[in-house]
Amino acid sequence: MISVCLVDDQNLVRQGVRSLLDLAADIRVVAECADGAQAIREIPRIKPDVVLLDLRMPNMSGLEVLQTLASRDELPPTIILTTFDDDQLVLQGLKAGARGYLLKDVSLEQLVEAVRVVAGGGSLVAPMVTQRLMAGVARMQNQFTSLEQPDPLTERETEILRLLSGGYSNKEIANSLKVAEGTVKNHVSNILSKLGVRDRTRAVLKALELGIV
Repeated sequence: MISVCLVDDQNLVRQGVRSLLDLAADIRVVAECADGAQAIREIPRIKPDVVLLDLRMPNMSGLEVLQTLASRDELPPTIILTTFDDDQLVLQGLKAGARGYLLKDVSLEQLVEAVRVVAGGGSLVAPMVTQRLMAGVARMQNQFTSLEQPDPLTERETEILRLLSGGYSNKEIANSLKVAEGTVKNHVSNILSKLGVRDRTRAVLKALELGIV
């Protein structure tokens, strides 16, 4: 059973998302938070498998929640709930540690699949990246702490990075390429090292910035 915490100041949004997740047999909403301050109290206590987080909230924003929990090493796999108007904020949220984002009018299938992917260690960046987000990556390129000119990736590493950007897990990539999962893990470690980033989501953002994917 995948446990989920909903963080959104709009009660109707929380009710809508909960009603969708209640239809999935393997997902259970274990907590709801109406603001960021409540979220940073409850999430470390509850330790949900996945957090669905609104970025625009009064008192304490979702971005501050991400940054605060990440600084304490208490950030569970998190999906940002957003609208098309939040492009720059979404990029900041991804940079702060979120695993991906969903639009608030997401379908049942998309929502359930997203929660399962993130709970399993995957990310949701590239499949939903819009042209405006791509432009946002370019505008933020000087804010990355990664290497200015990373070591070139091998052909296989580039192939795996593109699959990572599609949100595929190590196991799915291994099945696709017909190699051992451990081999994929080694390639992913090399990719992170070469790009000078510490996780898969930042690797995808860096790849977008460099035009690799």
